[in-house]
Amino acid sequence: MSSDTLSDVLHAVRLTGAVFFDVEAHAPWSEASPAGSVIAPQALPSVQHVIAFHVVTEGRCWVATAGLAPVALEAGDIVVFPQGDAHTLYSEAGPAHPVPLDTFARARRSQLPLPVHIGTQGMERTHLVCGYLGCDVRPFNPLIATLPRILHVRDRAGATHGWLSQFISVALAESREKRPGGESVLSRLSELMFIEVVRRHVEAMSPQHTGWLAGLRDEFVGRALAVMHREPARNWSLEELALAAGRSRSAFAERFAELVGQPPMQYLAHWRMQVAAGLLARGAKVSSVALEVGYDSEAAFSRAFKKLAGTSPGAWRLRGGEASTAVRSDAPASNHSLPLAASA
Repeated sequence: MSSDTLSDVLHAVRLTGAVFFDVEAHAPWSEASPAGSVIAPQALPSVQHVIAFHVVTEGRCWVATAGLAPVALEAGDIVVFPQGDAHTLYSEAGPAHPVPLDTFARARRSQLPLPVHIGTQGMERTHLVCGYLGCDVRPFNPLIATLPRILHVRDRAGATHGWLSQFISVALAESREKRPGGESVLSRLSELMFIEVVRRHVEAMSPQHTGWLAGLRDEFVGRALAVMHREPARNWSLEELALAAGRSRSAFAERFAELVGQPPMQYLAHWRMQVAAGLLARGAKVSSVALEVGYDSEAAFSRAFKKLAGTSPGAWRLRGGEASTAVRSDAPASNHSLPLAASA
């Protein structure tokens, strides 16, 4: 797998950790987390897409989302919802009917992590650190599109990959001690945690998997992705990309489309627009961005950008990228799509 290519995408989509809750629950309990499209206007209005994650630091619980089997979680587990699905966490006794709380709205004007207490002291206890990451999905985010609806990672003490265990320990300490700068520490830790979870997902993928990550891991397609990301402005031909990949033109084109889900030249055009979006959001002039991503004509670049992003490069630049597209969640919402809710 080309780690540089993955880093390119993670940088381009502006992954950022922002909202955290320190949840102490006593059975029986349930906690409902709404879809990312519901969370963002309340707590993260400047992001396009919200990824939820939960770290179980003590006890056990279940997590359920519409259309998928419930997943049992224990201390040391991390569960991530890359597509922004609504979901419910609950004690083993079964979920009670959630009661809405104005938690996300309060998170914008409170010191984080925000404490949430559920249930009656003395009963079976579960402790969670719940976080919400923001990222861009438009014009083009090949990573989020290829991830499953739920990622579940177990990191027991003494496991081969002990890094996440350290993350859990530090996250727990920061959430409880509320030291100066703790919110920033949790934010950076969350970004690193997400990257590590994605890495483990890639390592665990079977040879039958398809999607952008499968292409990244493939010996031949991965080479082509690497050169496209390294030189997005170059006037690549299909023959040149096939040569870089080490395959014939037809074999390369077939393999790329099979794994990535779109032809190589279409992928290159989309990636150029994502690079352009980042440059525009930082205030670069439209004419210079057009040249930066391989367009001799500003008009041609503007047409291509608007077709993919849904807005003109100038409008994207003025808004810093944030208001160029509505926050979205492609996954279906569950029946528990309420603002973070708790019930005894």
